[in-house]
Amino acid sequence: MAIAAKARRLPGRVLTGAFILNAGVGKWSADEETAARLHGMAAGTYPFLARMKPKDFARLLAASEIALGSALLLPVVPAALAGASLTAFSAGLLGLYVKTPGMRREHSLRPSQQGTALAKDVWMLAIGLGLVADALPQPRAGDGCLDGRRLSPPSPRPPSRCPAAGSGCRRAALTAGYLLTAPMMSTTKTSVSVGLMPAWEFPVFP
Repeated sequence: MAIAAKARRLPGRVLTGAFILNAGVGKWSADEETAARLHGMAAGTYPFLARMKPKDFARLLAASEIALGSALLLPVVPAALAGASLTAFSAGLLGLYVKTPGMRREHSLRPSQQGTALAKDVWMLAIGLGLVADALPQPRAGDGCLDGRRLSPPSPRPPSRCPAAGSGCRRAALTAGYLLTAPMMSTTKTSVSVGLMPAWEFPVFP
């Protein structure tokens, strides 16, 4: 099960991780103009970033992308952690798309020609959410679950009054009937003594 789950997550993690890692390496050595453009766009959506210098912001963004890309590529990083990090990162990028003027068509979420590049980041959000959902614990076979529904235990059957059907039960029934009818049949002294005989002294019929 673990090998199948890793193989199922492998394409999304490798392709997304390589894409983000490459973007981070490219931003690490960004020039002043590129750093100023990235910083201006981010500060317009998230005002608290305006206090940072453009070069420092570009380095911070590059380091974040390198770390995230490496986490996706390394199989030792749990899928839930990698998926949550990818979800948070892509949600921040989609925030730029939603709040930056000119990225969307008027009164619509559909991207404009300038916002198509940012709108494509929605696929990273989908992959991140998929990794988190796939890492959730699944019910194991044999723990009382069938198709996600827990089965109630079967009702215990009442104990049988005659567990061993056969000659033993027939002999017991004949002996009980003999005990009930013997006192009524006793007409002589001998027969009365027979009617009062203890149960364990009666002969058992085959």
